[in-house]
Amino acid sequence: MTMENQGDGGDHHMDGNVLAGPLGELFSVDVTAATGTCAQCGRTGPVAGLPVYANAPGMVARCPGCDNVLMRLVRSPDSAWLDFGGFTALRIPVPSG
Repeated sequence: MTMENQGDGGDHHMDGNVLAGPLGELFSVDVTAATGTCAQCGRTGPVAGLPVYANAPGMVARCPGCDNVLMRLVRSPDSAWLDFGGFTALRIPVPSG
């Protein structure tokens, strides 16, 4: 996991690997290994490489190409809200078996 600064006065974000733990609680596969396509600009890349902003009530992953919100994850003690609405597609590798 890396932390980056956009250079605009403290807009810090981490890379998409920070989502591995929270998403691992919800899915039986590693969603950070998935490849997603942005609904706005068409850029395709790994979820692990997305800039993720976690200084809010939830986590927000954005497209590194156009800054479109790709995914939102909000947790409470007994629920999780997950929005993948910024993706046109999300290809998740699954083990063969």
